Amino acid sequence: MISKNICNEANLPTSSKIQIEDTDNEIFVSVISLWEIAIKVSLGKLDMTLDLPTIINLIEENGFIILPISPEHTVYVSELPFYHRDPFDRMLIAQTFVEKLTIISKDAIFNDYGIFNDYGVDCRW
Repeated sequence: MISKNICNEANLPTSSKIQIEDTDNEIFVSVISLWEIAIKVSLGKLDMTLDLPTIINLIEENGFIILPISPEHTVYVSELPFYHRDPFDRMLIAQTFVEKLTIISKDAIFNDYGIFNDYGVDCRW
């Protein structure tokens, strides 16, 4: 199960593990994350024990929702300040705002975006 694989991550805080494993929560995996994994694998910058199609199947089999990119997400990216220049992370931030989600990331700069929306970015790690 992918949730067990994710939750066995040694660096993942217990509070995040609990949220991922809580069946009352909807868990989203952005297509941006899958895209970034695909690029890093193809460049030889990421070794994985499972191939990407298997990971995608596990995501879906475990009831996680793959979040696509919407036009609204792209508009929001264009309005974000440049605290962060990584295009993948900027799209994740935009998706977090637009969809009013909590993001689990160890990238502390995500918290800098919290002041630009009444909802804010709830970044947990």
